[in-house]
Amino acid sequence: MTLSEADLIINPDGSIYHLNLLPEDIADTVITVGDLDRVGEISKHFDSIELKKGKREFITHTGYLGKKRITVVSTGIGTDNIDIVFNELDALVNIDFETREIKKELKSLNIIRVGTSGAVQPDIPMGTILASTYGLGFDALMNYYIQQMSGDEHSVLDSIKSHFSHIKGIHPYLTAADSTLLQTIGKDMEKGITVTAPGFYAPQGRQVRAKNAVPNFISQLNSFKDGTNRITNLEMETAGIYALAKTLGHKALSVNAILASRVKFEFSSEPNKIVEKAINMVLERI
Repeated sequence: MTLSEADLIINPDGSIYHLNLLPEDIADTVITVGDLDRVGEISKHFDSIELKKGKREFITHTGYLGKKRITVVSTGIGTDNIDIVFNELDALVNIDFETREIKKELKSLNIIRVGTSGAVQPDIPMGTILASTYGLGFDALMNYYIQQMSGDEHSVLDSIKSHFSHIKGIHPYLTAADSTLLQTIGKDMEKGITVTAPGFYAPQGRQVRAKNAVPNFISQLNSFKDGTNRITNLEMETAGIYALAKTLGHKALSVNAILASRVKFEFSSEPNKIVEKAINMVLERI
């Protein structure tokens, strides 16, 4: 199948539309961050940097840590941006830009998110580095994709749907982390289900001026339990990363720097130190 110019937009210089990258620009191991300033905070640890490119909120650095080639790319906030970044990363490795056809041999990327998050359980302190066992999406991204789920994913999602059945209008989706990445990079980290919200304020249970339609949202999250599975934290990208990575045949893990305790109404006074801790842990294991 030949992809149309409207479906796959390629810039005049041969780069993919939003990321502004050429196929040779990215490594097989990709670290994603939400904050564009965090790209440099990771690449400063590289032994060499071969490429720096940027367009809009999408900043990319590719270089070497020892003999390991790594790409770091900023996604911006939210699963709408994850949709752009993951489809374009996949296109860079799995579509021939000359013929506009899908390659016969597909490549699987290792993708690790290093991001920030808030804990919803009282026993998870600020400063914790947490690996997401599952990404639970309360956003609408996967309404537009056909998703293949495992038996375990179906079972946990059924329990989640039952627990949140009283909340109107949400259609949650669930995807597990890649087991190999979870066992290697996330091996001794705190673990749990990460909820991905479609916003930062009311969709994450915050109350400022606008009235929340879902009262006591945090307590509804932290009261969920299915065997050993519990909801541990909230953010805005993980579920989209896990779901699209699996749909496209890539491996993904989300590593969360816990900056806030949502049950204790606290926010860390040293957020940069916690993020740096997460970065170092990932780079040591990658």
